[in-house]
Amino acid sequence: MSRKILTILSEFGFWGEELIGPLETFDAAKYEVTLATPKGKRPVALPPSMDPDYIDPPLGRSVTSPEMAQKVREINKSSRLDRPLNISELMPERPYFSSHNLIRDLEDYYKRIDAVQGQLDRFDAILIVGGSGPIVDLANNQRVHDIILSFLKKGKPIGAECYGVTCLAFARDWEDRKSIIWSKHVTGHCKEYDYKDGTGFVGVDFNMGPPPYPLEYILRDATGPEGQYHGNVGRATSVIVDYPFVTGRSTPDSYETGRKIVEVLEDGLKRYGW
Repeated sequence: MSRKILTILSEFGFWGEELIGPLETFDAAKYEVTLATPKGKRPVALPPSMDPDYIDPPLGRSVTSPEMAQKVREINKSSRLDRPLNISELMPERPYFSSHNLIRDLEDYYKRIDAVQGQLDRFDAILIVGGSGPIVDLANNQRVHDIILSFLKKGKPIGAECYGVTCLAFARDWEDRKSIIWSKHVTGHCKEYDYKDGTGFVGVDFNMGPPPYPLEYILRDATGPEGQYHGNVGRATSVIVDYPFVTGRSTPDSYETGRKIVEVLEDGLKRYGW
């Protein structure tokens, strides 16, 4: 039977290659890919990820080839991005503790989480695509966190790229609030790759300036003294497998991230890159 991958994208802009790389890899493996967004809106690629003339400030060069730019433009217009799974309809919202019927509301919330687990069981792995958009609607999204925790409880592979890795740092069981990547080895957008200005999003006329948080610092803290963040600065690619997590640093790591998820599923890969 074909493997099934749940792929989560931001509604505020994903980096094109960070979807194309894994998607082409999954397609070649004949996997079935289901796209999902926080509110069911059609995801849109970030404009710089469709522009081969865009010079990435930290790297001082283009990070998008003409061929990749064309692929991103094509999928951005294609029906493949239409009608993504609506996470807000799939997953319940945790009640505020100011609720007038808190205990009953919490009981209902956990019952609904358990019921959704049956729907998630059809997927073999999850991938969170990067770009600046996840900063807005994925990183601190409780429903996304609960999906991640559902995959973790089942021992299924959990992949994330670039700023999507933040979701792993912030996904925590409500009881102990401990990051699920504590004592794990991960990679993600390193400080040397962060913009000093110009962080933008789709759908808003707003320049945030630099990213609102240094992802590297978050990951260093979240992995704890027995884990480790790997920036691999100076290396062309950085992909880390510390099962069940598969993390990719940035755009050039997209295809390798997809390949490692396939190797985890097909070959039982448990460790790579450290």
